[in-house]
Amino acid sequence: MSVRHAILGLLAQHPRPGYELRSAFSAVIGGDENWDVKPAQIYTTLDRLEKGSLIKLASDMGEGEQPDRRIYAITELGNQVLQEWFACGVQPTHQRDEFFVKLMTALVSGQADTNRIMQIQRVTVYQELLNTTRMRDRYNTQTEMAQILLLNKAIMHLEADLRWLDFAEIRLEDVKHQPLPQPEVRPRGRPRKFDAQ
Repeated sequence: MSVRHAILGLLAQHPRPGYELRSAFSAVIGGDENWDVKPAQIYTTLDRLEKGSLIKLASDMGEGEQPDRRIYAITELGNQVLQEWFACGVQPTHQRDEFFVKLMTALVSGQADTNRIMQIQRVTVYQELLNTTRMRDRYNTQTEMAQILLLNKAIMHLEADLRWLDFAEIRLEDVKHQPLPQPEVRPRGRPRKFDAQ
């Protein structure tokens, strides 16, 4: 999720000061434990949005001295950008996986027991699954369904990670017996000059 688009959406609801935007963002995503956005990030994003004419200063009770007293509103251009964001899909980023990088690095370097790495990861994912399930179960289905939906998505991803670990463990020996990926070696320096004949 783009923080800048979330800010545009919150300002589309009604004009707000920066400190209220951080609280509203936290409320929408179910708390800082799900996505902790620092106040500095909010104010930096507001500055960029204002420079891009996507938001404007609705009032400045701090007379420019206190950024937390400035109230921002979305512009027509900002609303157009927000609508474009709503109209397109969000690309998942499952291929940028830190655990996969760790596992492949262990294989390439020969400096770690890959089976042990898999066991440690399985325990880590199970613990995260347990914690997330407990967190989800504390929410009230009558008043907090949005947070339940978010945590259910996280639980499903964790369950998929466990299934992938089972699959990877079975296939790891095959990977070990295949040639390791090698970088393409390119010559360095200037190309050689050939005499014209």
